[in-house]
Amino acid sequence: MSELSVNHLLGIKYLTKEDIDLIFETADQFKEVINRPIKKVPSLRDITIANLFFENSTRTKLSFELAEKRLSADVINFSASQSSVKKGETLIDTVNNILSMKVDMVVMRHPNPGAGVFLSKHVNASIINAGDGAHEHPTQALLDSYSIREKLGSVKGKNVVIVGDILHSRVALSNIYALQLQGANVMVCGPKTLLPKYIKDLGVKVETNLKKALEWCDVANMLRVQNERMDISYFPSTREYTQQFGVNKELLDSLDKEIVIMHPGPINRGVEITSDVADSKQAIILNQVENGVAVRMAVIYLLASKIKQ
Repeated sequence: MSELSVNHLLGIKYLTKEDIDLIFETADQFKEVINRPIKKVPSLRDITIANLFFENSTRTKLSFELAEKRLSADVINFSASQSSVKKGETLIDTVNNILSMKVDMVVMRHPNPGAGVFLSKHVNASIINAGDGAHEHPTQALLDSYSIREKLGSVKGKNVVIVGDILHSRVALSNIYALQLQGANVMVCGPKTLLPKYIKDLGVKVETNLKKALEWCDVANMLRVQNERMDISYFPSTREYTQQFGVNKELLDSLDKEIVIMHPGPINRGVEITSDVADSKQAIILNQVENGVAVRMAVIYLLASKIKQ
């Protein structure tokens, strides 16, 4: 397979296993590029990409921007907090204004689930979803799977537990879809109040005892508690959350095997993981960041090659 089955990256649920394989093979090539002295390739010299962030982002935005520049694309950055959206301009007006500047691709983060799908139906550009509300965050799930594949050789058959605030997490949902598509076994672990009611329908195991979950898994993906999405209190206190669902070195060392620790960032050090875990050799958190650029380069490159046809 030499091209993606989709024209947009709106969510993992629209991808096939072959799509993911192709993205990873392409990312392997780009990983070589970003480790060279000259880190740029002229692949997308004639492509213009707009980054539209209607929600705050540091790592994802920087990662996309770097990926675009490494591919030699022209980049427009748009931050909603400093824009006419504040004056009441609608999403479609904002985008149409940007498209009238002849933009080929839009990378968008938006607080509303489905914003990317809505956009893809109304504008003539390739859309990459960089996170829509608590729904999906496909490039994060791809870079997470890519990092597992790099560390353990493959994703198939591996036991992966996602720990923490599953209810508000777009990372969790995209990861569940991506891991299952590649044949991994998935478990979620967290306080009952932070597990969505539909979670069992997704075919994942559910565990509320962290030690049991860690004993089962090969990889633990630790999520932060998303206080900014919470309008009520889901657990008594941060301290209590940490006691029950935080990973520290002592807990890791008590397991009878060495597991891989991941985190999509930003880390709340001392809450979901302690510093000595985050900085340990079992953690591949910085590899995830590096792989994020290669995976996003792959996604952008593959989608752009469909625009050029």
